[in-house]
Amino acid sequence: MQHFVGELLHHAGALVEPITPEGLEILAPRHVQEALGVGEFARLGFGASLPPGVQRVGIEGDWLDRFARVLGSEGRRARLIYTGSARAPGDPERILGHELLLDNATYRLLDVSPAWTRFLALDFRASAVSDDKRDFILRLAINLATGALPDEALATVSPELDREMLEENEPPEAALPPMWERARLLDLVDRALRPRLDTALAPFLKALSRRLDRDQDRLHRYHNDLHRETSDRAGSLPEGDPRRVRELQRIAAIAREYAAKLDDLARQYATRVSVQWVQTLEWVVPVHRFTVQIRRRKADRTMLLDWNPLARKLDPPICEATAILRLRVRA
Repeated sequence: MQHFVGELLHHAGALVEPITPEGLEILAPRHVQEALGVGEFARLGFGASLPPGVQRVGIEGDWLDRFARVLGSEGRRARLIYTGSARAPGDPERILGHELLLDNATYRLLDVSPAWTRFLALDFRASAVSDDKRDFILRLAINLATGALPDEALATVSPELDREMLEENEPPEAALPPMWERARLLDLVDRALRPRLDTALAPFLKALSRRLDRDQDRLHRYHNDLHRETSDRAGSLPEGDPRRVRELQRIAAIAREYAAKLDDLARQYATRVSVQWVQTLEWVVPVHRFTVQIRRRKADRTMLLDWNPLARKLDPPICEATAILRLRVRA
């Protein structure tokens, strides 16, 4: 964190000096002062032990939002060209037979040819807030030539080792698939991001559910014991006895209190989820494009599948209705 903040503020034009233990002294220009909410001279600390007069910086609070204001729109978009090997797969028929499984349909490989494609890798910051909070990053990668969503495969690739910016190797624009219209892209993002968000949230929601069940059980036991004891006292008293009336009123009050406590728990554990776009990376990549004819009864269609040199596999097609990856493709 200290290294990141130092590099960021230096890039933004501030003078930065490290201090011990684990701190920074900064002399900030006006725009950095306004973004961070600090004076021209400030001391920031990042460790357990802080030097005198230092503001503690961490991922808690609003420091990440302040640093985002310093960055502004920088780093939101980038373009990289893959310059590694794009050798053709050794046995296209075998690869296709292994990775494309059809129910009640057949296929025929028509062609395998070198081509270029664009991957749009969209990164989103998701926050789930309840009695606890979780922040995580979701990536959605889209092959603009085939519509495939290879984000899981591309997540295993190291950008530092396998890609670099080399403008002289850039393919002509005519060789690349066109950029999608905004409406088409947003429609796919809306459908594809939801199941990924559900998967990412599942452990967090499961833990919340366990704690909610535990608290509900505790409340139930407590109020159930009160209700039983009060009911026993009321049952031992004769009809018309003022003490019996008071015990019955106490039973009604216990029921109201129990309902109110349950409502409080519901509000405490209610989960608010927000998703915010962070950045977009365009990868220009040479691929080998499989042209596949799929036949079912008297109907047929042609499907394009790209052999991805980054992941060394075919980009998996998706369900066109739900935008969920399918290991088995139904024709």
